[in-house]
Amino acid sequence: MPLTQEQKKQYKSIGHHLKPVLIVADNGLTEGVLAELERALTDHELIKIQLRITERESRLAAIDELCKTAKAELVQVIGKMALIYRKNPKVNKQLSNVTRFS
Repeated sequence: MPLTQEQKKQYKSIGHHLKPVLIVADNGLTEGVLAELERALTDHELIKIQLRITERESRLAAIDELCKTAKAELVQVIGKMALIYRKNPKVNKQLSNVTRFS
């Protein structure tokens, strides 16, 4: 289900204070990157990703692929940073960025 503008606004304000949990380099979307993405989304729900890919089109394609693979929603892209969200039905209140900062 797509995020509403109000939800995106809330998540952007939370995401502003987050540090990148995942860094994608020129090697692209390796098995290890995808495994870490899955773990991070399960734990934190809302994560910031840094993409160290120089080409803008390649960066946007990588972000799309990350969102499709993880079944996550893209909240925001600024430069080489992306903020993505996936709801976890079994939220861990100590780890979830959404719960901790709300």
